[in-house]
Amino acid sequence: MAGISDSGDGEDVEHRLRSTALKMLARREHSRQEMFFKLIRRRFPEAVIDSVLTDFEAQGWLDDARFAEVYARQRRELNYGPLRIESELQQRGIGFVPEELKAMSDGDWVAHALDARKRRFGVGAQALEWDSKVRQARFLAQRGFTGEQAERALAVTAEGAE
Repeated sequence: MAGISDSGDGEDVEHRLRSTALKMLARREHSRQEMFFKLIRRRFPEAVIDSVLTDFEAQGWLDDARFAEVYARQRRELNYGPLRIESELQQRGIGFVPEELKAMSDGDWVAHALDARKRRFGVGAQALEWDSKVRQARFLAQRGFTGEQAERALAVTAEGAE
C-alpha cells in the first residue's frame, strides 16, 4: 500500500493480532501453544505473536495453569480418564499435571470409568461374557483409564458387587 510507513504497518499487524487473540480468549481458555499455532495459521509474524502472548501472560489473560485446570475439569466431567487427559494436555503444550488431576484418587477414577461404562453399555446383573468384557475394556482404555481402573469398573454388576 502506497503512503503507509513500515511502522504503521507493524502497528496495524500488532493491533489485528491483539484483537484476534482477545476474541479467541473471550470464547474459551487457550494454552500459549494453542494460541501461538492458531495465530501462525492466520499468518501473523512469529516475533509479534511472541511479544503479544508474553504481554497477555503478564496481564493474566493467558495462563497455562488456569487453562490446564479448566481443561482437565471439563474432560473429567465428560468421563475421560487420567491417561487421556494428560496426553491431551501435553499435545496442547502443558508439561505438568494440574492439581485437578493430582487431587483425584484411584477410586475416584474408577467411579468415572464405571459412569462412562454405564452410559455407554449399561450394567447387567450377571457377570460379563468375554466378548462384551473385551469390548467394554477397549472402550475404557480409549477413554484413558488404566487397566486396573477399567478392570475394577468392569467387575461391578447391577447389584454393585465387585
